[in-house]
Amino acid sequence: MTTETMIFLALSLDWLLGEQQRFHPLVGFGRLAQWLEDRLYAPSRLSGVAAVTLLLLPLVALATWVSAQPGILGAVFSIWALYFSLGHKSLHDHVRPIIVALRQGDEATAREKVSRIVSRDAATLEIAPSACETVLENGNDGVFGALFWFICAGAPGAILYRLANTLDATWGYKNERYQLFGWAAARFDDLLNWLPARLTALTYALLGNTRLALKCWREQAPLWDSPNAGPVMAAGAGALGVSLGGPAKYHGEWHERPALGAGPAPTAGDIERALMLVRHGVLLWLVALLGWEMLHA
Repeated sequence: MTTETMIFLALSLDWLLGEQQRFHPLVGFGRLAQWLEDRLYAPSRLSGVAAVTLLLLPLVALATWVSAQPGILGAVFSIWALYFSLGHKSLHDHVRPIIVALRQGDEATAREKVSRIVSRDAATLEIAPSACETVLENGNDGVFGALFWFICAGAPGAILYRLANTLDATWGYKNERYQLFGWAAARFDDLLNWLPARLTALTYALLGNTRLALKCWREQAPLWDSPNAGPVMAAGAGALGVSLGGPAKYHGEWHERPALGAGPAPTAGDIERALMLVRHGVLLWLVALLGWEMLHA
């Protein structure tokens, strides 16, 4: 079975079934990570490196062995691995109710739903800008990053990417507990995302206001504190022609974030446009992959 076919089937499964609600593998992985943290934790980078290695290496090795099995087993496992790694439909499922609430004038519901998917304080966040930022950033983290690593390394690549991303979300905080222990998880996730994030930014630029997106990427991304979120969000905001970024309150503390993009503040319609940017990006990647395959057939 070709890579393109497996990607198409995994994307179709994701769109039809969405995120698994019961027996999700990441729930079990999270418990395993907590169990290992309880036993290995020390305020040092070395203990964090050991924890990341012990969690990822055996699972990726197992995925490598299963995906290499001949016949239907390897192909089915690979499709499942990519389906498990994708968050395309779940991104829409989480964000669409925000759009509906805003269009109905129900700001309280919209604010509550945004607060579930961002780490900003609910009382002070700007609803539409926060939702747009989440869509653009998770377009990379939940869709294009997984596709990139599946194309490069098959099921083991997709699983490595998803598990590393989960560890970064669990341990990659710059607080007293995780400043050193979480360093390895954060840096490894940055490494895995470096190229996919820039391909995502280029995808957004090609599908929107290309000149403005490239200008924002070039001038604004270096000012952002994340080396990968900066290009993705700056290019995405420019592609949409809206203004994002700016001050935001996290866990009771204000952070002076740089401005991203250019134009008016986003509205409910711009959140839908951001989702469309991700959907069209997936189609663009599929067309590009098919074209590449035809050229090398």
